[in-house]
Amino acid sequence: MSGRDFEGWMGEVQARIEAALARLLPAAHIAPSRLHEAMRYAVLGGGKRVRPLLCFAAGELSEAAPERLEAAAAAVELIHAYSLVHDDLPCMDDDVLRRGKPTVHVEYDEATALLVGDALQSLAFQLLSEIQGDPVRQLEMVRLLAIAAGSRGMAGGQQIDLESTGKALTLPELEFMHIHKTGALIRAAVLLGAACGREMQTKEKAQLDRYAKAIGLAFQVVDDLLDAEASTATLGKTAGKDSKQGKPTYVSLLGTARSRELAHELRADAHAALQPLGARAARLAALADFVVLRKF
Repeated sequence: MSGRDFEGWMGEVQARIEAALARLLPAAHIAPSRLHEAMRYAVLGGGKRVRPLLCFAAGELSEAAPERLEAAAAAVELIHAYSLVHDDLPCMDDDVLRRGKPTVHVEYDEATALLVGDALQSLAFQLLSEIQGDPVRQLEMVRLLAIAAGSRGMAGGQQIDLESTGKALTLPELEFMHIHKTGALIRAAVLLGAACGREMQTKEKAQLDRYAKAIGLAFQVVDDLLDAEASTATLGKTAGKDSKQGKPTYVSLLGTARSRELAHELRADAHAALQPLGARAARLAALADFVVLRKF
């Protein structure tokens, strides 16, 4: 696949998911209008939509219908958006900038931001519950996203992150934290996309899972590198905040050079996992490159 073909596909999916989110989120004029306005503020008009892209790319392996992928991708992105809103709260990371604009609690207020996160999470599961098809498969998709978002996934990883501030973690401890905090939802995006289509063979699922785990960690390694090296204007969020808050990162533990090597090792592992899946996995392979080589 050429870079131009991939960029074109990526732009199409990003536009499609943006339109879907705009349609699926409650309109700002519907009561309670302040909450709905803040929900739209938190979700629309920003972000690379990496998780929806992974969902759509994985769906190509299982020949999933675009309408089903749209709902699953929107659900994952709503969970991601809710997590960002809550992470930015004063009781968590206490940040004032996200995607180049004031965070939700700054633009609105802290109580509204809390409710925005709650409502986005609820809407995500509503969307999954409304996907048409095999009810057994549908229930498994709900279960998959619930685990990824809960105490055994993203929320649990955030708790570990809060407890680890100011501490020196070992590499296995750091990986355990990010497998949950960042990796769980990225893995869910891939597996949900695959689940939207035909039933895949056990070996195919295993290769896809290996890919998703490698990409989940690679995404965080690159995030840590960007936080250490990029500017606030480039990132759209406060740069260097992890270091100032004493949070353990791949850069603080391994240094910049070794962290960059690790990102490329994880990229290579992701590609190796996809090799048995053939040409159908080309977009997933291109996304592995995008995640590791991105500059913003």
